[in-house]
Amino acid sequence: MAKPDSIAALTELGRVRLSEHFFMREMLYSEVANFHGLSNMPDDPDLAITVGKRLCEEILEPLHRTFGHVTVRSAFRSSGVNGFCNARHVEIGDGDTDYYCGDNIYSAARHIWDRRDDAGYMGGTVSIIIPWYLPHYEKTGDPLPLAWWIKDHISAYGELMFFPWLCAFNIRWYEGPSDQAIILDDGTDDELLSDRTIASFNDDHSALYEGFPTFAG
Repeated sequence: MAKPDSIAALTELGRVRLSEHFFMREMLYSEVANFHGLSNMPDDPDLAITVGKRLCEEILEPLHRTFGHVTVRSAFRSSGVNGFCNARHVEIGDGDTDYYCGDNIYSAARHIWDRRDDAGYMGGTVSIIIPWYLPHYEKTGDPLPLAWWIKDHISAYGELMFFPWLCAFNIRWYEGPSDQAIILDDGTDDELLSDRTIASFNDDHSALYEGFPTFAG
């Protein structure tokens, strides 16, 4: 598939079914692109679709089957949108949470689905909310039960990053090697909670998520 050059072509891209419950159209939405009048279309739609299918089939669908609806907050970013977003973030400096994007090298095979990283691997990141978890989070402000549940049940994830707003989190599918880092990010600083290099990563954390739905992977 070529990069869309018409409304008809963009409509066809949006109709691509990535998995049972997810389509490409919802992955293309970007508040930054909409507000600033930027194009958020992939330069390489075939690569973006390939990544999107793996991300949806291996990560989002198991979450949907287990918890019900999954809200997509942010997914694909074109190199142009991501580069613009990062430049604004650097310009504004500390405290900026509106244009919170890494540079295009970091974001390749993350939010930039249609660009392999420097090691040649495909990958893709999506920012989501699990509505089922929100009542617990609103009472406790604690993302850790959900973080450890994902670590123990969604083996395909490559990276997790939790934010304080509605317990939204980035989850990455990555075909390359990964430490499966779990990161807590408050919008200005991030803290590594755990990854494969930390001994407690493989401890039993099931008591933290007692009462969760039965995994329907």
